[in-house]
Amino acid sequence: MRIFEDATQLVSYAGIFSSNEGIEEVATKDLQYFLLPALLGSLSLKLTTGQRKDIIDVAEVYFKDFLKRTNDYNLSNYEFKEKQEEQKVPQTEFDKIAVSVNTRANKIQRYKEQKELKAKLMDLKKNMDNEHADEEIKRDYFLTMLKSFIHEAVDELNSIEMEKPILEYMANVKRDEKPEPRRPVTPLKPIIITKDALQKEVFGAGYPSLPTMTVQEFYEKRVKDGIFPDPNKQPTGSMSLQQASLAGVELNNEEKEAEALETVVERDDSEYVERMRRMDEYKDEHRRGWGNRMNRS
Repeated sequence: MRIFEDATQLVSYAGIFSSNEGIEEVATKDLQYFLLPALLGSLSLKLTTGQRKDIIDVAEVYFKDFLKRTNDYNLSNYEFKEKQEEQKVPQTEFDKIAVSVNTRANKIQRYKEQKELKAKLMDLKKNMDNEHADEEIKRDYFLTMLKSFIHEAVDELNSIEMEKPILEYMANVKRDEKPEPRRPVTPLKPIIITKDALQKEVFGAGYPSLPTMTVQEFYEKRVKDGIFPDPNKQPTGSMSLQQASLAGVELNNEEKEAEALETVVERDDSEYVERMRRMDEYKDEHRRGWGNRMNRS
């Protein structure tokens, strides 16, 4: 767009176009400069930043400038809306129907002409690629391109005319709407558990907004909350295996039971020997697996 804007200024300084001359008087190499406002209008509509209303207003100016110049050189006969409103006369129902039919017929005719122009442009483009293309081919190519852009400019102006009331309606809706007050929401902050103070220092430098703590700090916090036992206090009463594990105390119940059994065997305790004999006799009379009848009654 900047390149086309600079070219437009240079064309204005050079005074290439005049409303007092015909298209035959324009040099072939200057025909392409007719397209500058049409190209700027097409590119303006592709902008995605800024207010849409301002964008279509700028594009409308470009397209109207392009059609006004082509009208001056008898390349088109576009009727501007302002001129139509000045010449507006009361219409009967029959006149309105006739206008509607003619408008539809004009659209169909423009569509067919535009399709033919694009096909012709494709053929002329092949000849333009030839470095030995003569003046007549170049002139025909630029004039065909101008006619094609005239149809596009008319279509774009019609689209802009339909988009304007939609944008005005949306602007009025936004003005009538009152913004609802939003309650402040406390952001959720994760707590990263790091292994040691060094990692805490590294993570703290990399993520200053995230609270961090080491494993030792995490354990101390759990002790303070009463979830973990305090290792500095001696536990009273019997402890479960989990409590003993958390407190770092080993019960060694299996070793104590093994020592007690060895003492009984060494003393040749009669009660223990009798119990072991009855167990052996029971195992001889009841073989392992005999009681399993595989769910049969």
